[in-house]
Amino acid sequence: TEHFRELETILAEEIDSIESASKRGESVIPEIAFSDIVANQVDDTTIKAVKRRGAVVVRGVFTKEKASWWYEELERYLETNGYFEQDDPELDHYFSDLKADRPQICAVYWSKPQVEARQSPNLAQTRSFLNRLWNYQENGTQYFDPDRECTYVDRVRMRQPGDTSLGLSPHIDGGSIERWLGDNYQQVYRSLFSSNWKSYNPFNGAFRPEVEGIDSPAVCRAFRTWQGWTALTKQGPGDGTLQLIPTTLSIDYVMLRPFQEDVPEDMLCGAVEGRAQAITDEWHSLLLRGLVSIPKVNPGDTVWWHPDVVHAVEHEHQGSNVSSVLYIGSAPWCDRNVRYLERQTQPFLEGRSAPDFAPEDYELAYT
Repeated sequence: TEHFRELETILAEEIDSIESASKRGESVIPEIAFSDIVANQVDDTTIKAVKRRGAVVVRGVFTKEKASWWYEELERYLETNGYFEQDDPELDHYFSDLKADRPQICAVYWSKPQVEARQSPNLAQTRSFLNRLWNYQENGTQYFDPDRECTYVDRVRMRQPGDTSLGLSPHIDGGSIERWLGDNYQQVYRSLFSSNWKSYNPFNGAFRPEVEGIDSPAVCRAFRTWQGWTALTKQGPGDGTLQLIPTTLSIDYVMLRPFQEDVPEDMLCGAVEGRAQAITDEWHSLLLRGLVSIPKVNPGDTVWWHPDVVHAVEHEHQGSNVSSVLYIGSAPWCDRNVRYLERQTQPFLEGRSAPDFAPEDYELAYT
């Protein structure tokens, strides 16, 4: 359609700019110092860049000393309790079409470093700042509370140098076919479906907390404004870490792609029930040109990306040190997340796996 061609032209310019910057050795992913958040000194230009890219690196949320100690403590926790001697049952049917082999993700949830990081005032302040980039209320209706966080419990990455098993191909979390078929998702993307893509605001919180995914292993049943992690070790391009297509226009393209003439009527371009939305060369070659690795980060830095942003994990860790992160996103207070907290309470009290993940329950006997 004419509207799609217009989108494609603008998106191509965006992708070209990402490619050009990458070739120059530059990163288009915005960076913010945590100290600037504390001092309320993040300028409008940076905020616009974050909204345009759908991603941000927040530097120095924790001190390098604190993050490095967490890494050492986490290593001790895993080694002392014999984690690596245990058989790892299949974890992620959700990503079965995306990975080359079993990811090097440690299915632990309640270690001291994880609990401390999740409850940190610094992380709370960072998430509050990021949540407030969303339209979280309108006409007296609050979609979520940007300043009150629900603790969504997740795992850790401990990727060894030389590893080739973790690589995830480009995808978008939050389900796939339900984006087109789900009632609340249709409301989220209503301006895209009505050929008014320029009015679509990816940071509009209306209807977002109520979207329903198809129940599947490893599907996030909480509402997240941002996916994210905290670096425990130094890592960057080539170290087997995160890759992004840093533009919020990507979801416009993905949602409208199935309606083009070259796509069969019953095809949703990589959407499979119960899986992440795959971004493939067959249907999304334009987008894939913009896939770039995150810039170098240090222990204590955090990385955040919008839940509709395309992301991947480098196929091979070519670095010399373990690439380790704590997965901690932002799940602000809303009815959906309160319901999830209720489900998470007993696993917390008993030391079992978080309810969104396979019930390995390794930590029941951990010390």
